[in-house]
Amino acid sequence: MKKYKSLLAAILVVVMAAALLSGCGPSIQYEDSTPAQNNTTNNTPSTPSDSNTPSDTTPADNTLTYAAGTTLRMATGYNNAKTGIAFDAETAGEGVTLADGVTYHTGELKPTWVEVQNQLNIVFEDKYQGNSASKEFDFWKERLSDVDMVSGTATKLTENGEAGNMVNIAEYLDKMPNFKAYLEANPIVHMSITGNTDTGAIYFSPYFDGVDDIERMPLMRTDWVEKLLNGEGDFTASASKNLAAAVYQPYMPTSGKVTVDVVNAAGTAVEQVTKDYDAAGNIVASMNAAGALNGVDAVNMLRNYIDLAYNGYYGTDRANLFIGQNAAWDADELVALLRCVVANPQTLNGTDTIQGLFSREDDNNQRRVDMFRFAGTLFGVRGLESRQDYLYVGADNAMHDARQEADTYEAMERMNAMVKEGLISKAFVDMSTENSGTYLENDLGFMHYDYNQTQTLMNATKLNKDGDEGEKYMAAMVPVARWYDGTNDDGVYMRFTESWRSVKTDGWGISKAGVGSDENKLNAALALIDFAYSEKGQILMSYGPDAFIKGGETFNFNGKQMPVIADETYAELWDKSGGNYTNYARNYLGSTLSFLKSQAFEYQCTHEVGKEGAGYISNAIGLGTIKHPELAMASNPWYTIVPTVLPTTTVENSTISGYTELTDRFNQQKDGSNMLLEIIVNGYTESGMQDAASTADTVANSWSGRQYLAIKESAWQKDIAYYNTLK
Repeated sequence: MKKYKSLLAAILVVVMAAALLSGCGPSIQYEDSTPAQNNTTNNTPSTPSDSNTPSDTTPADNTLTYAAGTTLRMATGYNNAKTGIAFDAETAGEGVTLADGVTYHTGELKPTWVEVQNQLNIVFEDKYQGNSASKEFDFWKERLSDVDMVSGTATKLTENGEAGNMVNIAEYLDKMPNFKAYLEANPIVHMSITGNTDTGAIYFSPYFDGVDDIERMPLMRTDWVEKLLNGEGDFTASASKNLAAAVYQPYMPTSGKVTVDVVNAAGTAVEQVTKDYDAAGNIVASMNAAGALNGVDAVNMLRNYIDLAYNGYYGTDRANLFIGQNAAWDADELVALLRCVVANPQTLNGTDTIQGLFSREDDNNQRRVDMFRFAGTLFGVRGLESRQDYLYVGADNAMHDARQEADTYEAMERMNAMVKEGLISKAFVDMSTENSGTYLENDLGFMHYDYNQTQTLMNATKLNKDGDEGEKYMAAMVPVARWYDGTNDDGVYMRFTESWRSVKTDGWGISKAGVGSDENKLNAALALIDFAYSEKGQILMSYGPDAFIKGGETFNFNGKQMPVIADETYAELWDKSGGNYTNYARNYLGSTLSFLKSQAFEYQCTHEVGKEGAGYISNAIGLGTIKHPELAMASNPWYTIVPTVLPTTTVENSTISGYTELTDRFNQQKDGSNMLLEIIVNGYTESGMQDAASTADTVANSWSGRQYLAIKESAWQKDIAYYNTLK
């Protein structure tokens, strides 16, 4: 599998190098030399340069020809009014001056899109309503003649493509050399966006928020772990709280031994550590059997367990079980640690309370679902971080749906037990009581599961705010769990993450009714997509225009030389977005809204603490101790990433849309509700659902789960056959 990935990477490098030599831009020809004028000075496209204008006045068959200044009506953005191609009133205010020295006003294009106009000699008319991709498409679906390009989910764009509403981009790939080269170098991506394997139809341009890398990861207050677990002798405290009555039961074995691979402390090689349950017992079982425990007793039990279970491997730096390069923690050990954390607030923050696990935004379902995603990582459940619904490819090379499997609900039961013990935050359980947004700032929260760059910025903006030294919020290693990857009937104890960057679930499509018979509009829209996949386009869509880059300077990022951001850009990013690269890029530059985003800019803006934790995880991935889905047809199908789109027919899509329980009860959108979260908070409350087996059975047999899965499995088999034609 690694050889195959390396081969794909090598092919991509060659393709990009060829693109550089050929000028990188799409093959276009303008039909007149006078650009149309926009209504603002700084948004006016310039006359195309000689390098963009073919010298031959007779277009070749594979040339995208359109009139200079062709207007595209763009109903495109990311997920709110601030993240469109033009400035909203709140962001622009009375006029916002950026690091390029230009002042921008409400309604004017953001710098990235001014530059795209200049590069392609296209005029963009902003029609974006400021919605999520799903809601934006729903707004326009009955008026697609009013827009030329529109945001939507991959599923909705593909379904509407099959219904004849979206342009089939695949028909024009020969005129899109950059996009075509990318798909040829990445056949699994090509397969992932193909909506019809009979015709090879593609109805949207894919969005990559980084690619072939880990996405979400556990984050925790590592300084608190050190306070509790490190040092000689017993832990002591002037005050502690009693643990709540035990509800959570052991997930890991209570006897025997489990050996797992870890990266050594130096980060240079792989070594093995053994969890010796015969010597130490299971820490959760031991705590549960001990009866009433206070925080001090709990910490000393955990310290003693670490010493015995790992035969002194961690020495007096026991915190490294959780936070070191050689970490080997599992769900039970985390529960024991959480018990210690919430029972020792006086030691850790000097107050009467600390919250254990929390989510970033408690009133946002799109963020709350990270809690069940983390449960999948803790308890070895596939499909909870899928790129499409809750699907995953099994070791049998068949499609599976996590909603129809008892293991999913057993994991939610374990999370509910943690709720009952007070190990998951009050704000998550009862959204009216607290706001987790203040947890890190006020030293009230211990851990959540999220993106590294945006959340470890808290080290600069929230922690150490009063001159405190050593406060540290950092990514921790992915936990050890038992995963059933098909290589062993009893499962394999290993680290695996399903949170892997591939084609995102949103994209931009070309409205067939919008462009109509106007080849200027069609070709301009196709040229935009192709340009975004050129070397120059990828930089622009990630970094913004050259004015925001330090001219001539590059750095090595994942084996490739990438631009360094300008000092003024870095300062502005902190001033306007608190160091949050993604918010700055989307709100002010207009980049990272779609297409192919490089993580190179984001990496430069990552706090040093964020780089430290992410570096540990990167080492572990590189050395093979954290496994993940492959952007390839893996030799063991269990490791094949599920495609973002499966080639279902119009009739099948209509049938699936009638399975409303599957859609409504497992919603992951901001304003939706999700039954998995309800089980975490309240346990089983649905009629006929009293345990994991009955819940899985209800979803499969009463909520049309089996019919849904049969349709998806049929489409997956089509995909497999189609993939074999792309190799």
